Amino acid sequence: MKRYFTLLLVTVSLVALADTRKLALDFEALSGGEPPKEVFVVEGKFSIVAKDGNKALEIGISGDLSDSNALIGDSAAGSASFEGRVFATKVGRSTPRFGIGVHGQSGYRILVFPAKKELQLTKGDEIIKTVPFEWKSDAWLKLKLDVKKVAEGKWTIAGKAWLASDPEPKEAQFTHEDTTLKGQGKCSVWGTLFSGTPIYFDDLKVELE
Repeated sequence: MKRYFTLLLVTVSLVALADTRKLALDFEALSGGEPPKEVFVVEGKFSIVAKDGNKALEIGISGDLSDSNALIGDSAAGSASFEGRVFATKVGRSTPRFGIGVHGQSGYRILVFPAKKELQLTKGDEIIKTVPFEWKSDAWLKLKLDVKKVAEGKWTIAGKAWLASDPEPKEAQFTHEDTTLKGQGKCSVWGTLFSGTPIYFDDLKVELE
């Protein structure tokens, strides 16, 4: 059950305030079917479905185990923060892989990889860091990724994951610095259906500077 109320069932707000743009998507205004215009599908079968009494963005079964991904909102030209809830299920020993990213398809991502019991920080296809992580099947998980420009030619990256039923941890599981980042591109959601079950995303929040 969601812990806040909205007048509209899809909350879409693009706000220009102190050079910050914000987008919030909870999908509730949609009856189902095609994703809204704020979601650009790159690969995979995405749709809006009912889930746990709410609406969510689903990566559905398509008979293909390749990565599914979609871009969210506007393109950043600087710092970007992205967070959301994710729900996935294991079947036997088969588990999915999923996560969120910023700055386009070649940007940073935070990925949950249950088969390796890892939380991964990646940039494009390169694994930058890993930390041990115990994923819980059939429970909503929150993911958050912050990529900030702190000075000319200096960026900081921080990522965290926690059960949606728990308070947000104060400390990030990942921190990293980058001196080569361009800081351009849209936020993204990712999923690979290794377990043959859908992956759901909800309450997506983007903040761009």
